[in-house]
This record gives sequence, structure tokens and C-alpha cells, in this order.
Amino acid sequence: MRGLPQGTATADTTRHARQVGWLFIVIYGMAYTGLWMALLPPILTGLTMRVHELAPAHATGSLSLVVGVGALMALFGNPFFGRLSDRTTSRFGMRRPWLIAGALGGAVGLAVIATAVSIPQLLLGWCITQLAYNAELAALAAIFADQVPATQRGTVSGIVGISLPLGMIGGTFLMQALADSTLAMFLVSAVIALASALILVWMLPDHRLAATQRLPYGWREFLGSYWINPLRFPDFAWAWSSRFLLYAGIAVLMTYQGLYLIHQLGCAPTDVPRRIFLATLVQFCMVAIFSALGGGLSDAVGRRKVFVSGAAAVYALALLIIAFAASFRWFLAGMAIGGIAQGVYLATDLALVTDVLPQRETHAARNLGIFNIANVMPQSLMPAVAPGILLVSGGSYTALFVVAAMFVALSAWAILPVRGVK
Repeated sequence: MRGLPQGTATADTTRHARQVGWLFIVIYGMAYTGLWMALLPPILTGLTMRVHELAPAHATGSLSLVVGVGALMALFGNPFFGRLSDRTTSRFGMRRPWLIAGALGGAVGLAVIATAVSIPQLLLGWCITQLAYNAELAALAAIFADQVPATQRGTVSGIVGISLPLGMIGGTFLMQALADSTLAMFLVSAVIALASALILVWMLPDHRLAATQRLPYGWREFLGSYWINPLRFPDFAWAWSSRFLLYAGIAVLMTYQGLYLIHQLGCAPTDVPRRIFLATLVQFCMVAIFSALGGGLSDAVGRRKVFVSGAAAVYALALLIIAFAASFRWFLAGMAIGGIAQGVYLATDLALVTDVLPQRETHAARNLGIFNIANVMPQSLMPAVAPGILLVSGGSYTALFVVAAMFVALSAWAILPVRGVK
């Protein structure tokens, strides 16, 4: 596909006329997987371990600070870089420059984390990492809207859904395998992310935007990068709300499962990376199976909402199982059920959102960046809320995960008012 002519950034019907081939789908999925390998394992294990090394007496508060502020950077960065991507007139295309810059910047941020000797340095490294990888993520999301026709969105969305747990399991495996070297533990995944981004850059039939087609950009447009009128586009608003509520639950599980294993299930801190790897492996197997099945089945029957809503309800059940787990085996059972739900949800929700995406022809990256706020805002809000829940409940992680399950149950309800898709 590298030799295909590059089109303009305007004629959406033209660019969606052809179906994408499996080579593109696989390489696109590889780029997503590489990004998740570098970005998610630090949240799951790497930051927890580094915080325990640097500030063991204040681990919960320090981890909440680092994860929360880093999520604010992602909250700012994804729509901002998405808007810049929509306006990029480089001769290399609209998305390629941001794929490369994001992957390189993320590697720099992870290097700072690996070499940090204090919590402020750790925080700086995580902020750089979040900004950079969210610039890459904005470009990847826009490529989905640019290149994939409506008839293939469920299938390709399923591949993207598999990439998240695949990246998690690959990254956590590398972290536990390379635990003797902090630098290698963070940077090997960063190199893989960079390599996969470069492969996509090499073969992507990216669109070029002529300077005369670039829309004006000022303070009004900057602020517009973070807002879509929910009264004008209610379907998008409901889809956004559903994703936000689901990711509130995911943020709790991802951020606090390490401390949950230590304080509630009595795991030794040195054993946490291995146990999280096992849990991620179980989850990946479920996501891989049900993401592929859910995406393909959604395309076949022409329905999205029933898959998205049902999957969110099942994920709420999984969080309840984790909340009341009496052993690591019950924790694994909860992660397996959560993997089933997450696979179906991620495979169909991205397709649903793209179907109702406003102004897809001219503002795909910006609007998908606004949608991605629903992914990253909970990563900032929940670490701010969680210490209060733990304080009121006497340090009970059961209470924390029950609250997370309640958010996800609301996510199942929030998708029902969407009218633009079945």
C-alpha cells in the first residue's frame, strides 16, 4: 500500500469507497499494540514499583499524584494534538509526523521514569510519556476514521480491541522478565512501540492537506478542541458518557490492582508483577476471543448498542467479583469475566462512535480526540477520588471496587438513548 497515491483530506466518500486489506489491518493493529505495550504497563506495575522504591511510606498518595497529573496531560494532549493533526500540511501527510513524534517522545518520557531519583522526576517523566503517546494515539484514531469504510468498522475495531490486552500482556511480561534492570524494563517496550509506528508510517497511504484547505485556528478553535455541543450532537454525547463511566471503573482497576493485591490479598510486593502478568494473560485470552467475535458479529447483524450495553453490564459484574474476592483465584475469575466484557465492548464501541462521529470529513482527529477525553479523564479523576473512598471505608478496597462497579453499571444504561445506530 505504500505505493498508492495520497489523496486529499476532504472527500470522505472517496476515501471510504475501498475496503482496507488485511495487511493494513494487521500493521495498524501492531501499531496500536506497540503503543499500549509502552503506555499501559507503567500504570499496571511500573509506576507502582517505582513509587514503592522512591517513597514507600507514602505510596498511595504518591501514586495517585503521578497517575492523576499524568492523566491531565493526556486529557489536554489528545484533543490538542488531534486538532493539530487535522491541520497538518506536511508533505509526509497529516498523520505520519505525529505517529513518529509521539513514539519518540514517549521513549524519552519512559527513560526519565526509569532513571528518576525522586517523585517529582517520576511525575515529569510520566507527563512527557502521556503527552507524547496521546499525540500518537490521536493520529491512530484518526487513521481509523480516514481509512476504514463503515462496512469494516466492526471488524477493524475488533482488531484494535485485541491490541489493548495484547499490549498489556506483552508489556507486563517484559516488565517482569526484565525486572533486574529498571532501564530495560521501561525502554524495551518503548523501542517496540517506535518500531511498530515506523512500519505503519512506511506503508500508510496518508492523506495530504493543501495549505489552502487548512481551516483557521485561534483561541476559539483551540477551546473547540475540547468541546462538542451535546445538544447539537446528542448521540455523540451519550456515547461519550458511556465510555467515560466504563473507564472510571477501568481506571480504578488498572491503577490500584497492585496495591489491592498487596494490602487486600496479602501478596508480597516482589510478587506483584508476576501476579499481574498472570491476571493480564487470563484477561487477554478472553479479550482476544470475544473482541474478534463481537466485532464480526456486530458487522454481520448491523447492531452496536446491544453489544456495548450488555458488555458494560457484564464488566460491572466482574468488578463486583474482584471487590469481594477472597483469594487470588477469585481475582483471576473476575479478570476473566472482565476480559470477556472488555473484548465485546471495545470491539463494538469504537465502531458505534465512528458511526455517529460529527464532522468526520474535516474534524475526525479532533472529534475522536474529544472522545478520547472519556478514556483519560477518569485516570485523573478516580485517583483523586479513590483516596477519599479508602479513607471513609477504613482502607477497604472492596468499597473502592464496588463504587467502580456502580459507575460501569451506569455506562450500560447511558448507551441506550443513542438514536443514530441500532
